Amino acid sequence: MAPQQLTPELSRRILSFVHRVDPSPPIDIFDLRYVQVPFYGFDDQHHLGELVVHGKIADEVEEIFQELFEARFPIEKMKLMEEYKADDNASMEDNNSSAFCYRLAVAKSTLSKHSYGLAIDVNPLYNPYVKKELILPKSGAPYADRSIPHKGMILPGDPCHQAFCKRGWTWGGSWPDRQDYQHFEKEI
Repeated sequence: MAPQQLTPELSRRILSFVHRVDPSPPIDIFDLRYVQVPFYGFDDQHHLGELVVHGKIADEVEEIFQELFEARFPIEKMKLMEEYKADDNASMEDNNSSAFCYRLAVAKSTLSKHSYGLAIDVNPLYNPYVKKELILPKSGAPYADRSIPHKGMILPGDPCHQAFCKRGWTWGGSWPDRQDYQHFEKEI
């Protein structure tokens, strides 16, 4: 299915959460697109996931997830952040793969790339954010040890890592000051 403009209802839902954070955000809702992508669940069944991403990367996002589907890379779930009331912690704890979420970057005063629809988190429970003693989601602590394999874990050179990185996306798992194993972002 081709990327679509946001429906008026979805736009209203998204803006209600965005405006909680910022009454005049720097992102234009008309720059965002709704995409549905296939994925193989942890149950080894075919599912259809939903993401909201920036329009300039929407086609590429569909290509990436088609490639992951064909490689049978497992993803537990993929729901819109509005299902979690735009609460990133709740989404991560539920191991929800997601994209657009208007919020600050972790431990920073600047907006996250997610706020522009230019970042995607994949299986966040098994691919946690790690900076010294801070691990997010908290229940992802056992998976900070990347030597213990788990279904849906992202490792350098695996199908997920390759699908994003060969298209010029940056992987948070390779950052020198912190590791955000779930996170891929794109500059436009």
